[in-house]
Amino acid sequence: MKATYKDVKSDILSKITKGEWSPGSLVPNEVELAATYGCARATVNRAMRELADDGLVERRRKAGTRVRTAPLRTARFDIPLVRAEIEGKGAKYRYSLVSNSVETAPDWLRARLNLPDQSEALHLVCMHYADGDPYQHEDRWINLTKLPQARSVDFSESGPNEWLVSEIPFSDVEISFSAGLADQILTDYLTCAKGDPVFTIERSTWWEGQAVTYVRLTYKPGHRLTTRY
Repeated sequence: MKATYKDVKSDILSKITKGEWSPGSLVPNEVELAATYGCARATVNRAMRELADDGLVERRRKAGTRVRTAPLRTARFDIPLVRAEIEGKGAKYRYSLVSNSVETAPDWLRARLNLPDQSEALHLVCMHYADGDPYQHEDRWINLTKLPQARSVDFSESGPNEWLVSEIPFSDVEISFSAGLADQILTDYLTCAKGDPVFTIERSTWWEGQAVTYVRLTYKPGHRLTTRY
């Protein structure tokens, strides 16, 4: 069985952490590594790209790849799945699609995502529940120029975020956190009173310079957010 890029990455990481490849040392080229691991050069390339992204090696054109003398500390961000978040708390997850419509992107969305005039977007409103209680209100827009296939996806059984994570990666992400007050629409979904404090996350993602999605996630009063990097 040929080595996967994860196998190659894991073995190279082991060599670096154990000191077999010391800081500043030159790493064998991709052709040599492909022969060593019995895999395609593209497999090695992907492993090396991830190690470079992790700040463990430094790649320079014509100069080769070296182990960094001082590994960079980087924050890797993964798009969280609310299903996993809820089930991780030991609660039963339930999802509900409130609305699904194709619309011309409003001015504020075009400005935020740098979309051209008359761009179409898929607008989805969803609810996520934990043990039957409202947990998260999701108001999402998907750029149909980048993901035209989203038009035909049935989001009635599974949330759009799960589909997006499996369908397309992201190269850039912008996240905003804010505290606000529940309006009448949110009170109906989150079973709280109008004017109650709510916690909101706004997230926009892009892939290779093109906007993928914008989402506004709102949680009912008392929600607590913990992150680890």
